[in-house]
Amino acid sequence: MSDQDAPTTPSPAPAAPSPASVTSSPAPPPPSGRPPKVTNHGRSSVPISTSNSDFTDIPETEYFDAPGPRGYPPLTGYIDVSNVDMMRRPNERNKIEHHTEQYNSDQLIVRRGQEFKIKIDFNRPFNPAEDKFAVEFIIGSSPDYNKGTYIPVFPTAERQSAWKGRITDQMGTEVTMGITPLANCIVGKYSLYVAVSTPFGIRRTKRDRSRELYILFNPWASGDAVFLNDEREREECVMTEVGIIYHGSFDDVAERDWNYGQFNYGVLDACLYIMDRSEMPITNRGDPVKVTRKASAMLNARDDDGVLVGNWSGDYTYGVAPTSWTGSTEILLTYASSKMPVCFAQCWVYAAVFNTFLRCLGIPSRVVTNFYSAHDNDGNLKTDIILHDNGSIDRNRTKDSIWNYHCWNECYMTRPDLPAGFGGWQVVDATPQETSDGMYRCGPASVQAIKHGQICYPFDAAFVFAEINSDVVFYSRSKDGTLQPVKVNRRHVGRMVLTKALGNMTRRDITDQYKFSEGSAEERTVLEKAEEYGCSRDKSDFPVGDVDVILPSLEISMGESFNLTTEFINRSDKKRTVNVYVSGSVVYYTGVISSEFLFETPTVKIGPNKTVQEVMEVKSEDYMRKLVDQANLNFIVSGKVLETGQIISAMKVVALRNPKLLVEVSGGDRVSEEMMVSVQFTNPFTFSLENVYIRMEGPGLMSPKVKYYSLIPEGASLTWTESFSPQRTGLTRVIATLDCPALRQVQGQATFTVNP
Repeated sequence: MSDQDAPTTPSPAPAAPSPASVTSSPAPPPPSGRPPKVTNHGRSSVPISTSNSDFTDIPETEYFDAPGPRGYPPLTGYIDVSNVDMMRRPNERNKIEHHTEQYNSDQLIVRRGQEFKIKIDFNRPFNPAEDKFAVEFIIGSSPDYNKGTYIPVFPTAERQSAWKGRITDQMGTEVTMGITPLANCIVGKYSLYVAVSTPFGIRRTKRDRSRELYILFNPWASGDAVFLNDEREREECVMTEVGIIYHGSFDDVAERDWNYGQFNYGVLDACLYIMDRSEMPITNRGDPVKVTRKASAMLNARDDDGVLVGNWSGDYTYGVAPTSWTGSTEILLTYASSKMPVCFAQCWVYAAVFNTFLRCLGIPSRVVTNFYSAHDNDGNLKTDIILHDNGSIDRNRTKDSIWNYHCWNECYMTRPDLPAGFGGWQVVDATPQETSDGMYRCGPASVQAIKHGQICYPFDAAFVFAEINSDVVFYSRSKDGTLQPVKVNRRHVGRMVLTKALGNMTRRDITDQYKFSEGSAEERTVLEKAEEYGCSRDKSDFPVGDVDVILPSLEISMGESFNLTTEFINRSDKKRTVNVYVSGSVVYYTGVISSEFLFETPTVKIGPNKTVQEVMEVKSEDYMRKLVDQANLNFIVSGKVLETGQIISAMKVVALRNPKLLVEVSGGDRVSEEMMVSVQFTNPFTFSLENVYIRMEGPGLMSPKVKYYSLIPEGASLTWTESFSPQRTGLTRVIATLDCPALRQVQGQATFTVNP
């Protein structure tokens, strides 16, 4: 109840050995078994609190003086607390005003920097002139006033602590008290006590789990570091549960629905457990920079047994295929209950679950997709592709890769650690690509710093800058092993950056937030600035060639045979002869080749100012048995013009079209009325599908459900029907996926409105 540190009882120091006990006997053998747990004893008198689930026991009675001859005087006969009403029901003003009414929780959930109210019922009417009380908030196992983990809140203006308190209403024995946490207070779960003062000591309420409350970040409060002064952005980036994650390729964008489920039962506790598991000090959990950086490491299982195990191999025998997930809830609840990393994830799963974590804690966030995202192993601004002397690709020596797309997150916050102007949207990425300060994590990196080439600022801005600005440099490797740059493509990487639009299910192009227009004066200035901070580029300047090669866009359904037409254009007044290498490979979306199914080496002769087409047949049986996760075919044409020595090249990713799930909703469309959802699928292939899993879920509709089918024969159909009762009004959707080893990334959804 005081403004001072909570009393602590340091552990007694071990007794020193007497001189007689000191002998020169041999040192004891090293202990066997598990090593002892490392503690802070000897460095800190009070253990550093790193768990939000641990609370210290606060004494119910504290006397001011030592006991007299007859012991302590009784504290009865003075004002006492009969009941505390946390005003935690969803329809009460606390949750409505704090935008937390959608959380499926029995506890009070509020946001910092904004007043909330509780009701205290005393055993008699409260008299401000005579009676004194305080509401005490405790978080963690080592409460300390100076560290913000013990906060007494007083009802009178004459005596105030860090958090403001006031009596807003009094009726009979009941007092309504308004409490305003600091806008930078610790985010997490607090215990609440009410302490009354008597002439002899303090008497407080017992610990009661129903009086625990959660305090979150507050993007509606101007004093909070995550304040976002745009209602549409707040609604989308904090409150929206259903998202669209973009994938595919630049010229063939596909969509994946995802249920973030940040308000589902148990998700908030799971998010707090993630920070506990990381052993993040409680005192750091009010700083969004520290929280997001720690979480970017904890969302992947590398280094620290975090939430998700990454797997790009195509073999998901001992887990769930990344393409099978429909939302974050199952992943987070499984991690919190099993205390073990969940299998498996790829970049969009990391980004989607991270998005749930951020929105659940109140940090505005969104999932962003960068098309043709460079993964540069050399730490420069070049993606190196090595060619043989004849113009074909040397796959053994080409180490850098270009992902068809890569998903990361943006979160919104101030950056007091950076110069003015670099706050706002920050890139954070949980996909384990490269280490940062010794751990697999990335960010927060200022989007403004990335756009303006100020990559010296923390955290990891240079890595993100390279992902969207790398040049693709083709090198010719001679027989003696020397490399000579022969072509540079400065426009391939970072072709487009997408996120979901505000308030609707369409996409929003935010490329201009990351980079200036290609070839503009601003872009040149930015690249020069980046070079000052160590991001070297290839300055080679090659004459414009007179022969071009073009690969057309293709829309191919899985299982179809098709023709690949390659067009060669001669813009000179002389005949040109090109030795061409056409390669078709099954690739992962990361650009890594699984297997090659096509290799042709035609010699193309082109007349002056003429165009020639080479047509190659691609049969379904050539690629179907080699397909991996996302059914991507990568075609690369390279070659050398005999007359001029010019190197030509073209790359095209073709994402095969998968069959769809048909999802239909029927029945009433009102809250608590029973409805039905059916998922229908027909196997269109000439082979059976084995070990098939179908998943479906919907925010405010149903928890994740799974159905297993051991076999779906060729041409066979199935229908799976489930009942559910909507819990909330508004626009929502049911999301479903079908997944098996022979067929990944089959999806369907049904959107509808729930009425009151």
